[in-house]
Amino acid sequence: MAKGRKNGLYSGVSEELSALMRTGWADTERHDLRLGEQAPYAARRRASLSARFPGERLVIPSGNLKVRSNDDSYPFRPYSGYVHMAGDQARDGALVLEPRADGGHDAFCYQLPRDSRDNDEFWTGATAELWMGRRRSLAESELVLGLPCRDIRTAADDLAAASDAPSRIVRGLDPSLEAVVTTDEERDAELEEVLGDLRLVKDDWEIAELRKAVDSTVRGFTDVIGELSGAIASSERWIEGTFFRRARLEGNAVGYGSICAAGEHATIMHWTDNDGPVRPGDLLLLDAGVETHALYTADVTRTLPISGTFTPLQRKVYDAVYAAQEAGMAAVKPGAAYRDFHEASQRYLAAQLVEWGFIVGPADRAYELGLQRRFTMAGTGHMLGLDVHDCAQARNEEYVDGVLEPGMVLTVEPGLYFQPDDLTVPDEWRGIGVRIEDDLVVTDDGHENLSAGLPRSADDVEAWMAQFAG
Repeated sequence: MAKGRKNGLYSGVSEELSALMRTGWADTERHDLRLGEQAPYAARRRASLSARFPGERLVIPSGNLKVRSNDDSYPFRPYSGYVHMAGDQARDGALVLEPRADGGHDAFCYQLPRDSRDNDEFWTGATAELWMGRRRSLAESELVLGLPCRDIRTAADDLAAASDAPSRIVRGLDPSLEAVVTTDEERDAELEEVLGDLRLVKDDWEIAELRKAVDSTVRGFTDVIGELSGAIASSERWIEGTFFRRARLEGNAVGYGSICAAGEHATIMHWTDNDGPVRPGDLLLLDAGVETHALYTADVTRTLPISGTFTPLQRKVYDAVYAAQEAGMAAVKPGAAYRDFHEASQRYLAAQLVEWGFIVGPADRAYELGLQRRFTMAGTGHMLGLDVHDCAQARNEEYVDGVLEPGMVLTVEPGLYFQPDDLTVPDEWRGIGVRIEDDLVVTDDGHENLSAGLPRSADDVEAWMAQFAG
């Protein structure tokens, strides 16, 4: 029986209560489940992974719960490589690819089975089913995932007793499994790199999920516009809550902490406190994305005049960022170097900053020295998918030093940020921050802007706000 918590109101469980709790429960096994729609795609991904590591055992854990405080855990989010390869989101799971003599692999999905009603485990303890909700049985998971499923509680012993084939495991996710897999950090890092490489090009199912994420995000941005009066009357928190409601209604949650940055907060790249005032006359930089139930996320930014109309200076900065984004998006096409869109946007902004007199030219020299970064700060985009900064562990030669291919999905998000305490720019520029970000999928002949449903140009933004702003 699970150990009682300190300061609990009950000192134990009587034999009579234990007996009572074990009886009178209906059989809830589901026999109507079908193969999940992601399962065939996950099988093809596993085949690609198998081909990279013939003769080696591969262990990809889903991860464990992380304690927030005492017996309260953070919401569980599985490791993205596990989701991609297993098509599953269960906690305390692991995908194992066991090598065969022919060089291929047999795949097994270890999972935490349902709690038995023959003892007290299903209703005692903070993670018991009666407290946290019903899990799938192993048989149910086999139907949905199209994989043989085993009890995760035997995984450590199984791996310890397995053949002497070389093994790799993704580290930092499940210490109990890590402890029994004989490997080394360099080999394990290579496994994680390959898992990142294999997510660079999205399949049709993944692109459909990203469309869902973006479409919900477009509706979330429109919700925010409609509730600006509530934000003006309260704070940035109203904006955060408004977008979060849409994310929870149509998806799993937000894909990352929403940036609801009004006024000078727009100059802070990752402002997520979202507790500042929302004042007419200022700009609102909203960077937010809905995460679908399958855990694919959008990542979109718009910078909006809270009063509905840009001031001349705000429009001047906005138009420069818009033009830089146009230059970057034009460079997104198959066969182009990944760095091309970043370079196109940054070169445009460097030239604009030289023209304004904020950095010393000529523009090409300023760009080569990176002088524009005082005001542009970040890179111009990143891969997008299961993670907002997707494929982060992929090899440099496949990602940042690689070439764009059809099916890759990335953001293009130039920005200009004039800090409120920056004495190198005139006072009226200080505290202005502008970013415009869209989600693009590379196609056979160019790209498609998945987030084109949101206005981008200054005129279109003002017209949109006139139509929907509350």
